[in-house]
Amino acid sequence: MSDDTAQPADELEVRDPEGHDVTGVDESKSAPADRETSGPFDASEVPSMRPYVDLGGIKVAPREGLQMRLEVEERTKRVVAVTLEYAESVLQVQAFSAPKSSGLWNRVRDEIAAQFASQGARVQIENGLLGPELMTESPVPAEQGGGTRPVRFFAVDGPRWMLRGVLMGRGAVDADAREKTLEVFREMVVVRGDQPMPPSELLPLKVPAGVGQGATGEATQA
Repeated sequence: MSDDTAQPADELEVRDPEGHDVTGVDESKSAPADRETSGPFDASEVPSMRPYVDLGGIKVAPREGLQMRLEVEERTKRVVAVTLEYAESVLQVQAFSAPKSSGLWNRVRDEIAAQFASQGARVQIENGLLGPELMTESPVPAEQGGGTRPVRFFAVDGPRWMLRGVLMGRGAVDADAREKTLEVFREMVVVRGDQPMPPSELLPLKVPAGVGQGATGEATQA
């Protein structure tokens, strides 16, 4: 190619080893404009006396009908996620460390989309109540009933953290159920802590005091 037709350096595509275009990765924070007042909250933004179910890196506001289950990694016995059942929906939540001045969700969303697309799922970006959401529909094998399994991903970038939700059940496809589930998500508090952590590291979770590991219960009291 001659010099007069060459692409300018700032317009060249940059691809990772798997061939994905990573030109101009968006590292801006993705969060609703009212995050500081309507959540999800940083630990510095809520009164210390308000009751929560304390899971370490995440605190969950109790409410009637909210069922909670902790996901424990079998090999390490480490709590890696909290799963909530509410409004005929299942919401799995994790919190991750993030840089102070940039966000994770825009990049992570693209990575999840590429992973699902490579597995034959239908992938679509939608504008949700919290910002860009990733809607996936994965084919279900015929021996498991066939059809598709809808799963919705969303997240909020806060101060030095990202809180991510994975929504299944009715809330993944029904707007009313999703709005009720997002109320639970927005009431959560992220406890990032002051310790240095690399970006994207999972914030440690713990079993609440007085609850046996692996237990399931109704999150109605702190």
